[in-house]
Amino acid sequence: MSVVKLRSGPLRDLAGGCGEHAVAGDSVGDLLRELERLHPAMGGWILDERGRIRRHINVFVNGEHGTEDTPVGAADRVEVLQAISGG
Repeated sequence: MSVVKLRSGPLRDLAGGCGEHAVAGDSVGDLLRELERLHPAMGGWILDERGRIRRHINVFVNGEHGTEDTPVGAADRVEVLQAISGG
């Protein structure tokens, strides 16, 4: 299982207050879909209706930018962050 770390308070709150989740899957998209299945309140916050990562969400696999198609293994760490904008 890969570890998915939720780096924002609102996402952690939607996931039951926990910031780290061990989730099974072969790709980032698989992990995020499983995370949404385990925590239904997260539904639609990270993935859109097509299963694509929303524009305001950044995902990193072992420190490198990832997409829903990025493969993951059991030792990989996946971080999910909300984009911050300002002016």
